[in-house]
Amino acid sequence: GEWGGQQVEVDGAGRVLRILEEKPTEAGDDVQLTLDLDLQRAAETVLGNRKGAIVALNPNNGEILAMVSRPAFDPNLFSTYITDAQWQQLQSLDFPFVNRALQGYPPASTFKIVTTAAAIESGAYPPGTVLPTYPYVEVGGIQFWDWNRAGFGPLDFRGAMAWSSDTFFYQTALTMGGTPLIQWTRRFGFGRKTGIEIGREESAGLVPDGAWKQAELDEPWYAGDAVNMSIGQGYLQSSPLQVAVMFAVPANGGDLIRPHLLMSNQEASSWRESLDISPVTLQILREGLRQVVTSGTGQSLDVPTLPPVAGKTGTAEDPPRLSHAWFGAYAPADNPEIVVVAFAENSGGGGGKVTAPMARQVLEVYFNGTPVESAADPEDVISD
Repeated sequence: GEWGGQQVEVDGAGRVLRILEEKPTEAGDDVQLTLDLDLQRAAETVLGNRKGAIVALNPNNGEILAMVSRPAFDPNLFSTYITDAQWQQLQSLDFPFVNRALQGYPPASTFKIVTTAAAIESGAYPPGTVLPTYPYVEVGGIQFWDWNRAGFGPLDFRGAMAWSSDTFFYQTALTMGGTPLIQWTRRFGFGRKTGIEIGREESAGLVPDGAWKQAELDEPWYAGDAVNMSIGQGYLQSSPLQVAVMFAVPANGGDLIRPHLLMSNQEASSWRESLDISPVTLQILREGLRQVVTSGTGQSLDVPTLPPVAGKTGTAEDPPRLSHAWFGAYAPADNPEIVVVAFAENSGGGGGKVTAPMARQVLEVYFNGTPVESAADPEDVISD
């Protein structure tokens, strides 16, 4: 559109005597968003007053169906004069101007999707690998513990994802080394902006490597850095939107999508780029994520009111503050239409306890139109 206006002649008192020239305004083009209003409202309600974010998107064409960040603010306050009291109230909140859906956090065990792909695709492990798991793995004199402090016995990749065994993935990182893990992390879209239209708000996140660590911390890259990274901890940073893009890869058959908020007439294929993941690796990822829900740490989504769901829990340490909770899911598991990622900042609970109920309620709205009356309550489960 274009601004319009008038050129006028006025007298000494500022009264208009005559109009010299007039230019009418020209309306701009209409903008149609991909957001699903019911889903957006549901995500806002489900998240409630917790610090965090919820992202829902179509894994096949990248359309963002809902994107919520809390705490938030009413932008209409800035359309007129904002009072000192209103400004001070905004300052007292926990950074409401930060869009948490687009900011970087450790992705925790949701990242085991990437570690699994890297371990198999790099050739470090055959798809049928079974490894023992332990209470901890010692690297360089440091004990890296499993989240349950006991281990889970022998597991294959599917079982390791289902039970989120840390020591299983520690071993894969030690065997393949940091280079394949870093390469596959970047292939999954981490470490760069997604291309969303509001990119000025978006963090690229961080994929650490030896050069970065030497430059920023004046330290070499250690084996323990790859161990930490294998479970989505350490220096790795990713946004909830980037995590949703990661979940879309197994959901859509191996393509990296470009998420977008503006409705487009382009073919779905124009928003997708193949990662060239082998069919056997994709099958393991999809079966492992399904087992998370049927028999692992995400069983609260194995309910008759939903189609089969695949997902992954995550709990990110943030010392000295409380831990972050993650849950990512897609459904139906055999023909996915939607990816949902829920993130709760410094919630102090695990992903299966805090954020899995959020994702479940959003999916209930999407598939059943079930109304959401209040924020999702944490559930009494033991979960990574």
